[in-house]
Amino acid sequence: MQFIACSFDTHANAILDIFNEAIAHSTALYDYQPRTPESMIGWFKTKEAGRFPVIGVVNPDGQLLGFASYGTFRAWPAYKYSVEHSVYVHKDHRGRGLGEALLLRLINAAREQQYHAMVGGIDMSNAGSIALHQKLGFVHAGTIRQAGFKFGQWLDLGFHQLLLDTPADPMDG
Repeated sequence: MQFIACSFDTHANAILDIFNEAIAHSTALYDYQPRTPESMIGWFKTKEAGRFPVIGVVNPDGQLLGFASYGTFRAWPAYKYSVEHSVYVHKDHRGRGLGEALLLRLINAAREQQYHAMVGGIDMSNAGSIALHQKLGFVHAGTIRQAGFKFGQWLDLGFHQLLLDTPADPMDG
């Protein structure tokens, strides 16, 4: 397997397939309808504009097995050192350590870009994702009870965060 920087031209369709499988079959995304191919244009443009990485892992044939990224946590200036991240692994490749490897690379990218707080919003029924985050030092920072409604039930959204030792000299403004 190889870790790469994902691009729209090469990976948008594979990322869309991973998103849409998660939308249809899990509470990893609080969406109801599959995303459209056109939605990926804006998604990649937002990542590019914010200089946010999209890290992928591919097999020797170039098939995308999973990806991880982060983006703006909240849109106000004082949150500039915080990002909200996500990690998705194709359903056929889960349980092989790919999520952990992707998240470790994402943590390193956040340090390199001088972020301080990484926040993951995780459905509280997603025991695998919670365990992965805890293994890598994330702590539960709070839960918004019944934040979403999907598959006929209320969903609790937990926030898990990792504080980094960066930036060296944070500044206002």
